[in-house]
Amino acid sequence: MVSALDALNRLRNGNRRFAANQLSHGEDAESLREELTHGQEPFAIILGCSDSRVPAEIIFDQGLGDLFVIRVAGNIVAPSQIGSVEFAATKFGTRLVVVLGHSRCGAIEETVNQLQSPGEENSRNIGAIVDFVRPSVTAVMDSSLNRDELIARAVRENVRASAEQMRHGSEIIETLERDDGLVIVGAEYSLESGLVEFFDGVPQ
Repeated sequence: MVSALDALNRLRNGNRRFAANQLSHGEDAESLREELTHGQEPFAIILGCSDSRVPAEIIFDQGLGDLFVIRVAGNIVAPSQIGSVEFAATKFGTRLVVVLGHSRCGAIEETVNQLQSPGEENSRNIGAIVDFVRPSVTAVMDSSLNRDELIARAVRENVRASAEQMRHGSEIIETLERDDGLVIVGAEYSLESGLVEFFDGVPQ
């Protein structure tokens, strides 16, 4: 089993390679696919946004079987996401969970739009995502902030909120975190630089 700290270091190193345009994964895909038909041992769980610009395997320079990735707009935490984390943590022994937000997140931008200029209604399903994100945006709303500053702060707040929901939304996850080395951290990917900053719950 890979420890949470070792897993975090692997992600950091992989992201540095990605940002430096030095990707290392050129494995023999055919033999690796064959090997993975017998099982998987992902070393990290990533709850990230569905945004097409933030594919976890690429930005962390990882290959087939390395990451257990859950993607949903706004990296929100709902029962299905919690259940997916429970599954990977108990089934595969994965001990690092990363809640990964990113700059210029569309779900955050849409929520800001709804709060600043209410009127146009979303579908019920898009509205449900906005409802999950709204508390994070309202928590950082300040008349002194321009729109870009507000969105940047809200991205961070939304990551923190999702990480907290993950920590306290499941007895299984709480027990693993308390007794068995599970670590949940928050992070933000910069579309501009390609770098990921880990800023919430990072082990020392």
